[in-house]
Amino acid sequence: MDFTSEIDTDGVSERGFTLDGVPGVLWQPAGPPLGGRPLVLLGHGGGGSSRTVEERARRCVVRYGYAAVALDAPGHGERPRSAQDERFVTEIGELLAARRPISAWVARHTAALAERAVPEWVAVLDALQGPDALHGPDTPGRPDAPDAPYGPVGFWGLSLGSVVGIPLAAAEPRITAAVFGLTGHTAQTEAAERVGVPLEFVLQWDDELVPREGALALFGAFGSREKTLHANPGGHLEVPDFEVEASEGFLVRHLGIPE
Repeated sequence: MDFTSEIDTDGVSERGFTLDGVPGVLWQPAGPPLGGRPLVLLGHGGGGSSRTVEERARRCVVRYGYAAVALDAPGHGERPRSAQDERFVTEIGELLAARRPISAWVARHTAALAERAVPEWVAVLDALQGPDALHGPDTPGRPDAPDAPYGPVGFWGLSLGSVVGIPLAAAEPRITAAVFGLTGHTAQTEAAERVGVPLEFVLQWDDELVPREGALALFGAFGSREKTLHANPGGHLEVPDFEVEASEGFLVRHLGIPE
């Protein structure tokens, strides 16, 4: 993991990095390292980047003393886009503007994107939680060692974030709690059945991109013994602010607060 920048503002250390060419950002409290603090993986939505979840990351750090990390999904943020990636971003914008359900092509593309993204997330977890994570070269303005190893790991991601997060949680035993939502495709069922961690699922009742029946079916497919459905009126981009508080409270219950 190559840390390329560090900015400390309002008690938050923000570190840009790349890992095998994949850019991301790590946020954590500024100051001396604290091993064992919870780590939240943040998945951004379609057309976004690791920077679009910065506000949520900073809340994790300032309110709860957590660390948070986000990656640019394939074809997003600073990563190069293929012709298919460009078509995906364009079609997502058109569907949102027209308030029409996600097309079969978009569903297939996001599934293929998730196949690429899951190994990248696993590699980041390996780098942040490996036995040498607290050590390594450290030059002024270029810290190459994060505050690690970290403690319990949670995942938060809606829409495209869930498309990536569901197979990640199914494959990655280090994730102990997850917040998903704003998705529901039959292609996700098999991975959902293999998810066994406590989860909270966010559903917008009038979601113009994700048919309600598909989202409800996906929620039912999760193998978790503890799972909670949060449904609110409104469209895909109209998740109420209080759901932010609810999802944070859910993660805190399962990840704890660092001493």
